[in-house]
Amino acid sequence: MDFDDLVEQVAAPEKRASKVADGIEHKMHEGAVMVAYATHLLRTTEANHVRIHPDGEHGKRFDFTGWLARRGFDKATSTGTTTYGGEYRHENGWRITIHPSSGKGDVVAEVGNHTVSAECKGGIINTRHAGQVSRLYKGLCETVGLLMASENPGRQVAVVPYTENTLRLATRMAPRCARAGIEIALVGSRGEVTDVVATSGR
Repeated sequence: MDFDDLVEQVAAPEKRASKVADGIEHKMHEGAVMVAYATHLLRTTEANHVRIHPDGEHGKRFDFTGWLARRGFDKATSTGTTTYGGEYRHENGWRITIHPSSGKGDVVAEVGNHTVSAECKGGIINTRHAGQVSRLYKGLCETVGLLMASENPGRQVAVVPYTENTLRLATRMAPRCARAGIEIALVGSRGEVTDVVATSGR
């Protein structure tokens, strides 16, 4: 499944304009990373229900309802005070529940007899600006730290946008993360997911 609406293209601020092609930044918001990973779990595992727990800022920056509607998900129920909270259902039986909340894992699914719990971060994926590249680095480190502090059982996955820099950092971190029971997944601009696996001898 190939997505063309995960990335928002916006004019870069003047101080960062020279660090991106044509002065346009490609932003993959955290909400985009969440829905991409949620649909990845539906497509590639036996899970048919995934829960997403965004905070209020994520809903302001990413149109959950519109994006899911374009994927064939109809909003069946509403929960909470936001316009996007509720359960979305696909004709093939898939369900995605969006419940704005913190501390529950950004993306959670039951796969067989275990739970997959993912922490997600977004960022600008086409920039050479040192500060923004550093934010992507920090995002990966923060997701790993949140998972280490979490009491959620089962598989734990740190999920951030795919760039050459995040791939390089994830490859360095993967062996230590694996020893802590934490996986790393990178989401590409069109929703493709790369699992970063610890190589032997590292």
